[in-house]
Amino acid sequence: MYGYGKAGCQVSDGSVTTTRADSVLRITIDRPDRRNSLSHQMTDTLVDILGAAAYDDSLRAVHLTGAGEHFCTGADWVATNSGQRPRPGDLVRRIPHTANRIVELVATIQLPVVVTVRGWAVGLGANLALAADFTVADEGATFWEPFLSRGFTPDTGSTWLLPRLAGIARAKRMLLLGEKVSGADAADWGLIHSAVPADEVETAAEELLTRLAGGPTVAIGLAKQAIGYGQHATLAQSMSQELSNLELSCRTADFKEGLAAFRERRDPHFTGR
Repeated sequence: MYGYGKAGCQVSDGSVTTTRADSVLRITIDRPDRRNSLSHQMTDTLVDILGAAAYDDSLRAVHLTGAGEHFCTGADWVATNSGQRPRPGDLVRRIPHTANRIVELVATIQLPVVVTVRGWAVGLGANLALAADFTVADEGATFWEPFLSRGFTPDTGSTWLLPRLAGIARAKRMLLLGEKVSGADAADWGLIHSAVPADEVETAAEELLTRLAGGPTVAIGLAKQAIGYGQHATLAQSMSQELSNLELSCRTADFKEGLAAFRERRDPHFTGR
């Protein structure tokens, strides 16, 4: 379906597409004529896709990217604020189950999530990239948290993610001053995994996906869960969680394969089981 932007040009409602190959789920935000801004329908689709991936035993990694020249410019606020005015409390009722839920799933799903960023990563789009386990960006990409410049407060985890990744001072620069950060600086600040020249982004992401999809999937997922848990736990609590996860991971076929490979002085062949 299509609508019309301010200049009268035809714009699509967009879609979220998926493909699967070699145990990797590839998700593409597909609305290039709106810099991949997310409509309500696209947001709901992302929630459904990631939620289903969380318990799909055939998957070993997730790749999230945007169609065309940009990754994602966040929620489509023009469309969101047009039409009939919603009832008071709409944001509080709706966003925990939509935009916030996407960020939570990316951060907590027990599969490694790799995000590829070209062009703009704005608002929710930026926060998806920050919540991922590994984000590979074009050095010239732009990360921007424009909330206050639009007159409203930050959302979708930005006030939690940014201080932890880049520190309070840099978080305030991005959130309170609205400073735009290049892909190269985002990597230097520790916001993302790496930034590479534009023509190397795909190769770098594929190398990561190959490595992660070939790893001990259960152990990777449990380690990811423990890292997230440790962000709000004491040392003693974290070590207790580690022991619970260790008990589970030691019961996997990949654990047995890892020990066998060590004894036989060869590389392990993990199956994700």
